[in-house]
Amino acid sequence: MQYSKKVLEHFANPRNVGEIENPDGVGEVGNPACGDMMSFHIKVKDNRLDDVKFKTFGCGAAIAVSSMVSEMAKEKTLQEAMKITPSLVADELGGLPKQKFHCSNLGAQALHKAIRDYRSKKKTKRAKK
Repeated sequence: MQYSKKVLEHFANPRNVGEIENPDGVGEVGNPACGDMMSFHIKVKDNRLDDVKFKTFGCGAAIAVSSMVSEMAKEKTLQEAMKITPSLVADELGGLPKQKFHCSNLGAQALHKAIRDYRSKKKTKRAKK
C-alpha cells in the first residue's frame, strides 16, 4: 500500500487536533468494519467556520483525512464546507489507496454532521425566542 507524501505528512504532523470548548456543532462518525472513529468540533462566526478541531481513532489514512478536512474547512462558509466531498479530500491528499478511500468518506461525513448539528441547534434557539 503506497501513500502519497501529503498523506504521510498529515499523518506524522496532523493539524487542528483536539476539541473545542463549547463547540457550536459536533459530528461523530465511525466505521465498525475497520474501527475508525472521528469526531469534528466546529466554531462558527458570521456563517464561517472560525475553528475546526478533530479527534480520530484509526489508521494513518483516517488521521491524515481528518487533518486535511479540518484544513480545507477552516474559514469556509457553511455552504462551501458542505461541498467538501470524499473525492476532493482524496485529491487534496494526492490520492488514497482504494482500500482506504472509505476514510475520506468518514472525514467529509463527520464535518457535514457537525454543520448539521450547528444548524439544528441554531433553529432550536430561534424557535425558543
